[in-house]
Amino acid sequence: MDSHLKKLFTRYNEQFGSGPGLGTGSGTCLMNIDNISPSFIKSLYKAAASLYRTDPWKRFQPDHLFGLKVGKDSDWPGKKQLFPCVQFIGGNGGDLAVYMFRSESDAKKMTGSRETIRVPNLEIMRATYEVESLMLPSHKKMIKSLCLEISGDNRYPVFDICRCNSSGELQCRNPTIEELRFFYGVMKSISLVHSLLQEDYTTPKWSKSIRFDPFIETVDVQFPSEMSKSNNLVAVTISHPPGHGYTEKVNSNPGSTQSTPTKKPEKVNSNLDLRRCAQCDKEVPGDQITICDHCKGVIYCDSFCQKQHWKESHKAECGLYKAMMEREEELAIPAFTFPCSNSDIHQCKYLETIGVHRKGMWRRKCPCFSHCPFGSLPTTDQIQDSWGGLNDDEYPHEKSKSKSKSNPVIISGWPEYYNLRSLPISSPVAHILSHPLTVYYILTTLSITSKNLLLKGKDVILHYIGPEEELDCLPAFSEIDSTLNGPGNLQIVMIGPKVPSTLSGLTFQTGTHMRVNMVKGIYQEEVSFLPRPDLVVGLNCGFESNSSWFGALEVVKSKDLPGFFTDQSEVLCGKAKQVIRGAGLHITHPVTPNPFRSPVRNFGVSSNLPSYSNGFVFGVNT
Repeated sequence: MDSHLKKLFTRYNEQFGSGPGLGTGSGTCLMNIDNISPSFIKSLYKAAASLYRTDPWKRFQPDHLFGLKVGKDSDWPGKKQLFPCVQFIGGNGGDLAVYMFRSESDAKKMTGSRETIRVPNLEIMRATYEVESLMLPSHKKMIKSLCLEISGDNRYPVFDICRCNSSGELQCRNPTIEELRFFYGVMKSISLVHSLLQEDYTTPKWSKSIRFDPFIETVDVQFPSEMSKSNNLVAVTISHPPGHGYTEKVNSNPGSTQSTPTKKPEKVNSNLDLRRCAQCDKEVPGDQITICDHCKGVIYCDSFCQKQHWKESHKAECGLYKAMMEREEELAIPAFTFPCSNSDIHQCKYLETIGVHRKGMWRRKCPCFSHCPFGSLPTTDQIQDSWGGLNDDEYPHEKSKSKSKSNPVIISGWPEYYNLRSLPISSPVAHILSHPLTVYYILTTLSITSKNLLLKGKDVILHYIGPEEELDCLPAFSEIDSTLNGPGNLQIVMIGPKVPSTLSGLTFQTGTHMRVNMVKGIYQEEVSFLPRPDLVVGLNCGFESNSSWFGALEVVKSKDLPGFFTDQSEVLCGKAKQVIRGAGLHITHPVTPNPFRSPVRNFGVSSNLPSYSNGFVFGVNT
């Protein structure tokens, strides 16, 4: 071929090739990689589809760079992270792709306003989401023969390593197995954490792109057996901007050499009449307490106990507690106008302020009925009585049954739910509805499997482990059905030792598309008699205080069941992680604030740390 025709043909390929902004399709194919197995390829495509479903391109532009650290440097060839920087291409139009760079400096050199700039001799790894009709025959053959998972609407990823030479021509090669393992860890971790980035609202209005607050998060990623080496678990850290690290200021005065926060003890007024010292457990009036000067999260009777506690244990926790206390404003839900501050020792007073003390389902929110076993409170058929006599417009009413089935309504938080059900923001029902709406959120947002089953009109079986106060709040669980709206059906099996014998074995039809079965017993002893679940859920678990959870988690591991759990505070979630890891499981959905947490903040007798019923949610095997 004449040289000018060859050059013209090359330019034609670059213009109409399948590569996202870098030119022609590479012609690489995973089947051509030595020692790669079909199961390895399937896992890689499954991770790519998981990332695609979370749609990071909705917010990210090419100039949003993220730092990566997958495991330890010693885990990789050359004892160096392979591609420690990543960007997303296609968020403002064009083909969708993920690019990873050898260094942050490489990324900055190659970052353009819409796509990646060609810089000679700089190598990148990319996954391009291409439609099947534009893919090379080798890719189509591989997809058909292995039945690979599709990403979105008829898209599949193409993986390659590419660079351009000094003359600007693109050169591509197949990635190595180690490079693909690295990419797998990146895709799985980013799909879990990128939604946690908070927008920086100080960004100038004239800015064309969103800016995010500095961010860093570490999540455990489990490699499939075909990808694992000596260890199938790896910790992946994602940061924005690249290089942003964990920071902890133990002393507000950088020049100070003091080892304890011994500035003048801070006396504060409190809405609680009585607190307890975290060191000596002595009762102290709320207006006379001393709190840690640095974190503001721990209660003491005087400065002596404060110093003793610092030496014995608090020194190691103070920085973490300070970070938790700094989330107070973020975790508060300011939309509501009813009182949203509660005390563990004055729950009755709180319920009196909202007019529901000793009434309906609210009876489980205070100690007045603690003598009555769970599930045994007297009930009524009057829905208004169940809601404690609230005004007619302050609680959700049963929706009229519709003959036509539509898709479930996806709601992302309390404002949307209150608007959907036409409830005033002065209504306190969110305090009770946190349990059923958290279950709904898990079903329709966090668990892709259960969501897809419901959308296809299939039945979903959910094992609800360890119910307690929920056993007296079944009228509230009908809200799952009201919002679910079809076409699928939901069966919740509540299993736990607190289920009364009089209810065990009974079925409650709580709506057109939902029923609740009761089973008394320990989960690990009863699960073999139950239908296999699509999902396992446990709310306000308190793993560290109940030894029976360990056996339940072993069942979740052995049967490879997807599970989501909640707890009230970040401290409890940290303890839950230890129990989960002790059972051989790993967190696959990181600890995140639950949008359907109760808006009522709980104050412990010795702590000010933010605590809410169902405050945080996390998952395993997801």
